[in-house]
Amino acid sequence: MNGLLEGKIAVITGASSGIGRAIAVGFAREGARVTIADITQLPIEGGPTTVELIARTGAQADYERTDVSRWEDVDQLISRTVARHGRLDVMINNAATYSGTPLLETSSEEWHRVLEVNLTGMFNGCKRAIAQMITQEPRHEVRGRVINLGSQQGIVTCPRDPPYGVSKAGAIYLTRQIAVDYARELIVCNCISPGKIVTGAPGLPTDPALIQNAQRRTPWPRLGRPEDIANAAVFLASDRATYITGANLVVDGGWLAG
Repeated sequence: MNGLLEGKIAVITGASSGIGRAIAVGFAREGARVTIADITQLPIEGGPTTVELIARTGAQADYERTDVSRWEDVDQLISRTVARHGRLDVMINNAATYSGTPLLETSSEEWHRVLEVNLTGMFNGCKRAIAQMITQEPRHEVRGRVINLGSQQGIVTCPRDPPYGVSKAGAIYLTRQIAVDYARELIVCNCISPGKIVTGAPGLPTDPALIQNAQRRTPWPRLGRPEDIANAAVFLASDRATYITGANLVVDGGWLAG
C-alpha cells in the first residue's frame, strides 16, 4: 500500500461490479474510505460483495443503494456520506448501462433509459458532489475531485449502440465544462475513457465478433482489465494530479493511436 489516497473520502457509483468494483478496491488499498453506490450489492462476476472484498484487505467501506438517475437517491447518497465522514474528496461517476441496439432497433424507452442512467446520472452526481465540495476547506490546493467515466466509444463510433456512444460523448463534454466553470472554486474534474475492458458483464460486451474486432484493433497484446482503469483513477484522485483538469485520459492499449 502506497497510501496515495490516505484519508480521502470517496463515493463511487456502479461499484458493485466491473470497473467500479476495481476502482473501489484500488481506492481502499490506497487508504481511501469508500462508499459504494449501486442499485444492488451483488456483483455480476459473482463472489463476495465489494464491501466484503475491501474488508479482506483490512479496510472498511460503506454501501448505499442508489439509482443515479434519481436526484433524490444521489442527494441522499452524498448527504449520508458527509454525515459519516465530514466531507467528500472524490466523486467517481461510473454507473452505466447500454441498449446493445442499432438506431432503427432502439426504442424510445431504451434511449431514455440509457441516457437517464449514463448522462442524467452523471449530471446528478457532478451537481450534488460539487455543491458539497465548494463548501469545504481546500486540502493540497483542492476542495474536491470529480472523475467521470467516458469511453473510447464517446470519441469514435459505437457499434450497434448509439445511445451508449452519445451518453459517453456527453460525459467527455460535461467534464470539460465543469473543469472550466469550477476551477476558481478549486474543483478538479477529469474523465477516463476506457477501451475494451474485459469485465463480467453479459450480453453485447461478450459478443465474439466485437471481442475479435477489439483484439485486432488494440496494439497492446491484450485487452484491458478493470484494474487498468482503477490505476488511472487512483492517480487522478491523488494529490499528484492537481494541475490536470478538464482532461480525457484514454486508457485503451493504443486503440485510438492506431
